[in-house]
Amino acid sequence: MVFDPAPSLPLVRALRVDVVPPGGAAATVGVGVTSDGALPDGVGLDRDALAAWGFRATPGSTLALPRGGGESSLVLVGLGPAADVSPAVVRDAAAAFARVDGRAAHLVTDLASALPGDAAAAAQAVVEGVVLGRYRYDALRSEPDTVPVERLDLRVPDDRADDARTGAARGLVLARAAALSRDLANTPAGHLTAPDVADVARRLAADAGLDVVVHDKAALVALGCGGLLGVNSGSAVEPRMVVLHYVPDGDAAPGHLGFVGKGITYDSGGISLKPSNAMHAAMKMDMTGAGAVLAAMTVLRELRVPVRVSAYLALTDNMPSATATKLGDVLTTRAGRTIEVVNTDAEGRLVMSDAITLAQEDGVDAIVDIATLTGACLAALGPLTAGLIGTDDRVQRLVEDAADATDERVWRLPLDRRYRPWMDSEVADIKNLGGEFAGAITAALFLAEWVGDTPWAHLDIAGPMRSEKDDAWRTKGATGFGARLLAEVAAAYRAP
Repeated sequence: MVFDPAPSLPLVRALRVDVVPPGGAAATVGVGVTSDGALPDGVGLDRDALAAWGFRATPGSTLALPRGGGESSLVLVGLGPAADVSPAVVRDAAAAFARVDGRAAHLVTDLASALPGDAAAAAQAVVEGVVLGRYRYDALRSEPDTVPVERLDLRVPDDRADDARTGAARGLVLARAAALSRDLANTPAGHLTAPDVADVARRLAADAGLDVVVHDKAALVALGCGGLLGVNSGSAVEPRMVVLHYVPDGDAAPGHLGFVGKGITYDSGGISLKPSNAMHAAMKMDMTGAGAVLAAMTVLRELRVPVRVSAYLALTDNMPSATATKLGDVLTTRAGRTIEVVNTDAEGRLVMSDAITLAQEDGVDAIVDIATLTGACLAALGPLTAGLIGTDDRVQRLVEDAADATDERVWRLPLDRRYRPWMDSEVADIKNLGGEFAGAITAALFLAEWVGDTPWAHLDIAGPMRSEKDDAWRTKGATGFGARLLAEVAAAYRAP
């Protein structure tokens, strides 16, 4: 059997989402409950009784109330104060509901009615929450026990049904992108090499109506992509640079957006070997940026994105060997600039320098890059928030708006150019590391050297790339952070 690194795609595509009127029988019904105001009809208990059961309707809390006589099982899902209910709260509640009965293939909920006046946003959030909350990666288990959701009914009054259908359809598309990104990041490095990712990209591009060009090692040598080739020099597996182009149907709005994704399929650190700890084991996820970009690109046509979008995936592993790049070596990049390598574990910025140059050569008028780039950003912002740094306020605001819409949180850090001299080299144009402090900022300053005057935003997702436990819409393992966010950025982007 050929291994499929995207096992979630057929499951999500097979999910049937219906908008139905309130009432009717079902196997498992989720009902949203705020911590104030009247209780929904059919609960059958007052607030004192619910409190005695330990349920106070705090956000994401649940209480299952089994019923006799063949009636449906009722799951109360907390939403917190009614005034604070938002799409993010609804998404988290839907994820919590989906996990209560992991064996239920048919779910019914009224959560799509939780946002007064915005049935589309609520329905989108519910679908995303259910799909992402129930996600499990079990492609390599001999006896997987995951039960996918096959049918989801959204109980919505008739006067809001059309809006709910629109939102649900959009939520299903975005959830599929996030699930694909999770699949790629969760797949062990031995099952997903750089050539493997390129093969997946070819297959998905055909289905998504994308043009794809794959540069193999020989092509990269001809292109002079010394950053990517330098990181790959210790590997037994060839690198790849995958370039994807989306051109909208019909009349296109002005704009050509570029996405750049770091795709280190396994990061041992190279000669600067990482310690053998839990984080080392997670380094199969060092291609999360490239996975998020690829996943976002696959849904642009379904979202009817009106601008051109090009994506650049810089793919290789980073391994130690007799042929690996050594500390003190100097690499020459596609742009002709030279880099002194003072730490081989600062490799992501090396491969991305070549990808950024290719994006500029293709004439993009803005760049958004995404990378699991620095432990410093994880230390600064923790596992729930990505660092956002850039040269253009407008592009950064687009990213922030997309982050608000998807609940993939970002926080701006300064591109403080006073730290740039820390990367001065005595033998090359620049060093690939700036010193002990401000690591997330100096990494961004390095990338800025290749961005030049192109409007640019950089996402450092080293923190939120994975979750240690099931937490709202994030399931344990790869989170798929960035896939939905990038798709939203593309949908909103227009040329300046």
